[in-house]
Amino acid sequence: MKIAYTLILSLLISTSLFAQKLDKEKIKALKIAHITEQLDLTESEAQKFWPIYNANEDAEDKLRENSAYRRKGKKPEELTESEAKALLLAMEKNEKQKVELHSKMLNELLEFLPAKKIIKLYQAERSFRQKLFDEYKKRHSKRQ
Repeated sequence: MKIAYTLILSLLISTSLFAQKLDKEKIKALKIAHITEQLDLTESEAQKFWPIYNANEDAEDKLRENSAYRRKGKKPEELTESEAKALLLAMEKNEKQKVELHSKMLNELLEFLPAKKIIKLYQAERSFRQKLFDEYKKRHSKRQ
């Protein structure tokens, strides 16, 4: 009986994790479609754009994971002063790395994309986040 219970629990956990991964992949696919539609890239531009954009997204994901990992540990009131200071410095370093990534991507994109399309990219990212947030609110308001 204990083995069956453990097996069922393992299946439920793995199914949940798999569903989360599918959700992330689905969101990424929707984001790509949204950006593609908004930017109206030429074939040549798209061939150069997507590798740069995807590399930047991957690097930002790693920074977010690193940042989230550091913050998970303790509540602020449980930290010693030296731990809090170290956490603040790490958070500041993380923010600087985000700015450097953004600047690097901007410079790479400016080599082949008009500035107007880069502005459209930022607007497309913003509008996608807003759509995602609106969808989240809509789904969670139905549950209540």
